[in-house]
Amino acid sequence: MNAMSPGPVTLQDVANEAGVSLATASRAFNGSTRKVRQDLKERVLLAAAKLNYAANGPAQAMARGRTNVVGLIVHDISDPYFAAIAAGVMRAAEDQHLLVTLGSTMRRPERELDYVQVLRGQRSRAVILAGSRVDDPELLSRLREECAAFERAGGRVVVISQQKLPLDTVVVENRSGARALAQRLASLGYQRFAILGGPTRLLTARDRVQGIRDGLAAAGLPAPVVLEGAFTRDGGHDAMRELLTSREGLDCVVAVNDVMAVGAMAACRDAGLHLPEDLALAGFDDIATLRDVHPKLTTVRLPLERMGETALELVTTGTEGEPHRTRRIRGEVLIRESTPLRPTR
Repeated sequence: MNAMSPGPVTLQDVANEAGVSLATASRAFNGSTRKVRQDLKERVLLAAAKLNYAANGPAQAMARGRTNVVGLIVHDISDPYFAAIAAGVMRAAEDQHLLVTLGSTMRRPERELDYVQVLRGQRSRAVILAGSRVDDPELLSRLREECAAFERAGGRVVVISQQKLPLDTVVVENRSGARALAQRLASLGYQRFAILGGPTRLLTARDRVQGIRDGLAAAGLPAPVVLEGAFTRDGGHDAMRELLTSREGLDCVVAVNDVMAVGAMAACRDAGLHLPEDLALAGFDDIATLRDVHPKLTTVRLPLERMGETALELVTTGTEGEPHRTRRIRGEVLIRESTPLRPTR
C-alpha cells in the first residue's frame, strides 16, 4: 500500500488499500446501477473498515441523485402510538437497506414544513408524515406545495393520516372504528356516555368523536357529553377531572385515544373511584402501554407497526407518474375488563 497523506481517509485511500480503481470503490458504496463483483465489493468494504473510512453522504447523494435516508416525522416522539409506527417503519427499512431519521413536531403541525424542506435539501429518498391533519386550510396548502417540491426533486412523500393531500396515504378509518366501539358499548348496556375528545382542530380527534356520536345515535341513545382536552396523558387526566367535578349520572366514558384514557384512569383513582365498578372506560389505538394498566382497557386495536411497514412499502414500490395510492386500515374493537357487561336493573 502507498503511504497515505495526513488527514481524513479518502475513498481513493480505500481503493488503494483494496487494490481496485476509484470508480469500482465508488460503485461499491453508492449503489450505482452498474454492479460490482461481490468479491471486489467485499474487498472494498474490508478496506474501508480497516481504514475507518466514513462515506461522504452528500457525495453519495450526488452520485445516486438521492441518499438512502427516509425521514419519518411524527407529532410526539414520547407517544407510544408513534413509537409503534416508527418501529414498523424502521423494521421495513432495514430489509430495504434504508436508514430512517426521526423528527418530532412537538405537536406543532407547522414544523412539518421545516422538516420536509430540510430533507429535500439533503436529497433524502423519502418523507413519511405520521399524524393527524389539522383544520387549517392555509397550512395544508403550504404543506401540499412543499411536498410537491420534494417529489419534483425525485423523492417520495407518504402520509399516515387522513386523505387530505395528493400523496400516497395510509388512511386510518377512525370514524368507522369509533362508531363500532360505541355500538358495542351500547350493546353491553351502557346508556349515559361522555367523550374525552381531544382538540377539535385535530381531524383524528374530530373523526373519532363523530364516530362515537353516530354509533350512540344508531343505538337510540342520548347524545354524549363531550369535553375537549390535549391529545396526551395529561390532557385525558385534566378532562376527566373536570368531568368528574361537573357531571353526574354517567356510566361510560370514551377517550379518543389510549394515552388520554390512561390519564383518565389516574384521575379516577385520584377521585377515589373504582373502575369499572363506579365507571366504565374505553380508549382507542391499543398501544403497548395498555399491557400494564388495570383494569385491562377496552379499546379499538390498530395494527400500528403494520401501518409503519405499509408506509415504507409505499416508499419503495412507487413508480414515477403513477396515480397516488391509498391503503386503508380498519380497527378491531376489543372488549376488556374496563367495560364489563352491565347488569340489567
